[in-house]
Amino acid sequence: MGRTRGERLDHLSCPVLHGGMNPRLRHWREAATLLLAAGSGAPARPVRSPLGPFDYEMLLLQRSPQSGFLPRAHVFPGGLLEAADFSADWLGLLPALPRCGLGSVRPSSPGGNRAPVFATDRASLGSPLPGDVAFRICAIRETFEEAGILLLVSGPGPGPASDPGPARLLPQHHLPPALELAEWRRRVQQDPACFLQLCRYLRCVPNIWALHEWGNWLTPVPRAGRGDRRYDTAFYLCCLEERPPHASQDDQEVTGFQWSTPPEAIELFKSQEIWFAPPQFYELCRLCNFSSLRDLHRFGSDRALEGCERWMAVILAASDGYIHLLPGDELYPKDPDYTGEKKLFLSTDKKVEELMKEGSKLHRVVIHNLNNLTVHVNIQPKYKHVNPLKMDSNIVGSNADCNSKL
Repeated sequence: MGRTRGERLDHLSCPVLHGGMNPRLRHWREAATLLLAAGSGAPARPVRSPLGPFDYEMLLLQRSPQSGFLPRAHVFPGGLLEAADFSADWLGLLPALPRCGLGSVRPSSPGGNRAPVFATDRASLGSPLPGDVAFRICAIRETFEEAGILLLVSGPGPGPASDPGPARLLPQHHLPPALELAEWRRRVQQDPACFLQLCRYLRCVPNIWALHEWGNWLTPVPRAGRGDRRYDTAFYLCCLEERPPHASQDDQEVTGFQWSTPPEAIELFKSQEIWFAPPQFYELCRLCNFSSLRDLHRFGSDRALEGCERWMAVILAASDGYIHLLPGDELYPKDPDYTGEKKLFLSTDKKVEELMKEGSKLHRVVIHNLNNLTVHVNIQPKYKHVNPLKMDSNIVGSNADCNSKL
């Protein structure tokens, strides 16, 4: 069990751990990210959006200008999976139940394609901890490292139960003083294994049950000279009843943070005040379907049991911009080059507008410039998910039933 809170931190050691990571991956690394929604806790204020008031906000972090991946971009909290996230020692803290009490994802329907990042047998890689548990621990750990927010629950956790609604944070009196918690944060940043030690110290566990499987994005194959960092990232949704009382950037990987409703974030993007990469932009447009935190939580928790598929954008270079083709689009390759070893790059002399007029089955993000993106979808989403609202109405979609617009 944990130690007395007043005990000096330099007596607590963080073990070196191995196992659970996928050694067969050569072209990308595995990661987890968290779409953290929190009730605004205040009356609705005037909004810069035709969608009206939202009663929740999303946590957005700004990456450092020195970052080797997406410098200056606003992102959701998250980061690389570490061996410590798969430690067997977590089983001594979490409930002794199948999948540690997480609900089971339903088997894929005929023609379905369960994302490999979730389907990989982690036991065969030397970890007794299920991947669904380890990836959630990673997302929660990274949220603490990057934003100082602890998503924990007391004791062994709730385990399986009826849906309790949006999650609650630990009471402030359950946490160490600010300076001590800051020291723990520094230790976890230096050694991810210290996160398990922190949980023992607080007699708490990561609230893995509050995280709901939302999506899976694989970084596209880079074009020549564009760098080679790629990540297979599990996206989770977590809804909190109210915004955490304290959040702060780490001034290393993250240099700023803000809470914004999805429509506000998109308006800030359109006005070039902030910048998102296509996956984050896509997910914010998808979140625009939900103005109520409880509706978002209910949808996310129910839908998560269906699972999701891996999405890797295939980049088509047009004469006046780029199109990120996504699975289901009529131009998406039948056998996409996931590894980049084939060195196949799509290009055309046609303009984006021509390609849009010719298309009838669309699932794509059109990129005219860094702050001019448009999502076009007129196919039925798989796994009972929801299509994003369309940000720009200048190019009209072809199926009003499946293609809304913002």
